[in-house]
Amino acid sequence: MESSSKEDYLRAIYHLHEEHEHVKSVEVADYLIVSKPSVSEMLKELDKDGFIAYKPYSSIQLTKRGLRCAQNLTARHRIIESFLRDILKIEGKQIHEEAHRLEHAFSDESIARLHKLLGKPKNDPHGKPIPQLANNT
Repeated sequence: MESSSKEDYLRAIYHLHEEHEHVKSVEVADYLIVSKPSVSEMLKELDKDGFIAYKPYSSIQLTKRGLRCAQNLTARHRIIESFLRDILKIEGKQIHEEAHRLEHAFSDESIARLHKLLGKPKNDPHGKPIPQLANNT
């Protein structure tokens, strides 16, 4: 994916779908702490790129492509959170914030190695399931 901002939106949509069945743009705006017009513009881009199916004033649906990408991004984030907690002994809210900064920087190979180093955990430090990585590691 070409943009870390697009990745943030996809991961946010995926996370919100984990919480409730229907996701609206206002929920994405609240989750990411961005303006509703910014969300609207990005959702149009993600729809055009084939990551979501979106029509204004309706719920946001991830396409198969979008779901695969969002699951992979979520797995990356949650693996990094596990690494920060288990290996670096970082705790609390700092884990999420640090993982968010790092998730865009690590290569797929590094994420796969971290996952293996950690014993391929099933859940992140918050108890959320870690989706399977796209390369099936």
